[in-house]
Amino acid sequence: MGEFMPIVERGPKTTFEPQRERAILVGVERPKSNWSIESSLAELERLADTAGADTVAVTTQKLESPNPRTFVGTGKAEEIASLARAYSADLVIFDDELSPSQQANLEKIVDKDVKVIDRTALILDIFALHATSREGRLQVRLAQNQYLYPRLRGMWAHLASNRMGGGVGSRFGEGESQLEVDRRMVRKRITSIKRELEHLSSVRSLQRESRFASGMFKVALAGYTNAGKSSLLNRLTDADVLSYDKLFATLDSTTRKYKLPEGREITLTDTVGFIQKLPTTLVEAFKSTLDEITGADLILHVIDSSSLEYETQIVAVEEVLDQIHAHAIPTIKVFNKTDLLSADELSALLSRHPHDVFVSAETGQGIDTLIKRVELAASSTDTAIEVVIPYDKGKLVSLAHQRCRIVSEEHKAEGTYLSMMVPSAYRDAFKNYQVSV
Repeated sequence: MGEFMPIVERGPKTTFEPQRERAILVGVERPKSNWSIESSLAELERLADTAGADTVAVTTQKLESPNPRTFVGTGKAEEIASLARAYSADLVIFDDELSPSQQANLEKIVDKDVKVIDRTALILDIFALHATSREGRLQVRLAQNQYLYPRLRGMWAHLASNRMGGGVGSRFGEGESQLEVDRRMVRKRITSIKRELEHLSSVRSLQRESRFASGMFKVALAGYTNAGKSSLLNRLTDADVLSYDKLFATLDSTTRKYKLPEGREITLTDTVGFIQKLPTTLVEAFKSTLDEITGADLILHVIDSSSLEYETQIVAVEEVLDQIHAHAIPTIKVFNKTDLLSADELSALLSRHPHDVFVSAETGQGIDTLIKRVELAASSTDTAIEVVIPYDKGKLVSLAHQRCRIVSEEHKAEGTYLSMMVPSAYRDAFKNYQVSV
């Protein structure tokens, strides 16, 4: 039938803490899954904790494919209902996305006071907790309403079934009419949110186009949630971006300028973290934020080297990058949190990934190596030129120092002589002052 694992109760809560809900986690083990059922449920428990719920029990079942009616088998569904009563659970969380009908059928089996939700609903709830900007909140609301819309029938089924009498026409009535009212309301809400997001997206696009037009080299930090992207951005730029040891601590993208040691300015953008089984509705809703990745010249794929699941997390991130058509952008894998590894663990990791970069955003270890790799990537398409810029064209000299790599500089009678490596976006700016090599 499957496995049931009770969770040892945590210590008594103080009266000052907000009341946390009690959750039962349900996982289905299927053949050929990239993730072990243990690691997937361990992550689900972290997600539940982030959302404000304590896990009191975990139960699993091996299935070739989900049951179309209740996702798990009928017997397992009854067992879940018994567990919910035994542990006075407030909610049951499934590790996979439930169809609207599966969720409705499970709610009929489990006690009516116990909520039945899936991984997608849990992630949406966490996003709602952590969204701070107007765009972030709108993106979450859009994803929530898109998730809610097909589930409205199940939510109103109790009204239709509670109607008195029988006969033709009695099988619809209030429940169905209220359902249609709510469907219209949700459709209008989705349309309204999309309209607002389109406006904010156009503003973001103008900002992004301004950065693109500047010809500045753009670097995006992508990675699994809690890999330490925000901490790395803080280490590099003193950005003071919120960074907690929590899943999805930050949702809003943050862009900061950074001057490479060679003198060239680039931009670094921190983006929302990914996760396995990332809901499609979230990928769609966060499109404008994820465009920060697709518009980058270089992606730093930040990896939590201390995670036992780092290899499967890499795959999950690469799948999302492929989904948003960012797989062709040059990428550097950055193994973060090396300060949490023993010398032997770090040595083993280095031997398995000899071409990647190993850093600790916490201690600064390896940051210099990372910067050199970014410099190398930024200059990979540069052209070597020599120019003499008249002294009355001082702005061009400033531009050269900001956007190019200066090899040598000399002040001559006719102007400033520069030998430099120039990005393709700036070649035209200097072509009138170029001298033969």
